[in-house]
Amino acid sequence: MMTFEDFKLIPSLQETLLEQGFVTPTEIQNLTLQELLDGHSTVGLAETGTGKTLAYVLPVLHMLKTLENEGKSVTTESQPRAIVIVPSRELGEQVSKVFKIFTHATRLRIRSALGGTTFNMAKRNVAGCFEVLVATPKRTLQLFEHGLSLKDVHQIVFDEADQMLDNSFLPTANRLVKACPPNPQMILFSATISDVVQELMHKLFSEVTVFKSKGSHRLVSTLTTRNELIARGNRFPVICDVLKEKVKGGILIFTNTKTQCDELAAQLKENKFECAVFHGDMDRLERRANLKKFRDGQIDILISTDLGSRGLDFDNVNRVINYNLPQEMENYLHRAGRTARAGRSGLVINFVTGRDRKLIEKVEHLNGKKDQ
Repeated sequence: MMTFEDFKLIPSLQETLLEQGFVTPTEIQNLTLQELLDGHSTVGLAETGTGKTLAYVLPVLHMLKTLENEGKSVTTESQPRAIVIVPSRELGEQVSKVFKIFTHATRLRIRSALGGTTFNMAKRNVAGCFEVLVATPKRTLQLFEHGLSLKDVHQIVFDEADQMLDNSFLPTANRLVKACPPNPQMILFSATISDVVQELMHKLFSEVTVFKSKGSHRLVSTLTTRNELIARGNRFPVICDVLKEKVKGGILIFTNTKTQCDELAAQLKENKFECAVFHGDMDRLERRANLKKFRDGQIDILISTDLGSRGLDFDNVNRVINYNLPQEMENYLHRAGRTARAGRSGLVINFVTGRDRKLIEKVEHLNGKKDQ
């Protein structure tokens, strides 16, 4: 069995891995780490919660620190050596946090430029010398058009590429890559092969090695599924019964629309269930505050649209409840991926009506067994 020591990372990264309790790589880390450390462009496909972020953070920092140790420090302002493109502010904050854990000892500088802040603030964030930029696509392009230099970029990472849903993403990605030096190391990680990922692989990753974990496009083995049959669309009494069950950890409830999200939250509060909501029509600061309350355990129930299913890492989610099941299997996989992460157990409870049978049949096929 491989350990992180087998990959010959620089000592400061090995030191932090031990401090953080990381000894054995996950499957996707085992598959991609050496390829990335060797400088090869790589695509990694793996289910959510399997350590994809760390799979590229370690090689990126290893390469950048090696360059610095060779006397090739970054000396030009607003000119990073690595760019990590993320689909959302929330994921960008998580990625930056992982980088910063490993830069305490490795002493490299991380900057972020994410949506939800003013352009002037983003511009201040990328002033001065730094090595890694974590940014959303539009913000990266905006900064590039106003002075951010990509002339020294050695690595470009597209993280959670299947979540890049904006129609302008592919033209933006092409433009950014063309502004970099020839043949940078290209890195893509994704949970599923969406249309966007397929086109990105075709245009920018056509000659790279693709690594797939055995569980890619599947549900993790530590996840249990339970179906609650809903008669005549009468969901609310069922959710009340489910929420009365004793659970250690948070409960993430998904609806399909923002209106459903708000209405369910109002009903639950009327019935003395403390909860919060998370969707795109909310004020950004309120959305972040609700997310923090849920992560910190101040509230146990968070009700969300699919905005909360994509890329967010929750350590404390014991249950995911599909109050309204999605139409697409890809959305189901993202929702289910918010629990049973990093080897932990978790439960998905589906509220199933007659119109949901086709999706449930697909879920049963993925599980390789019947649901509870």
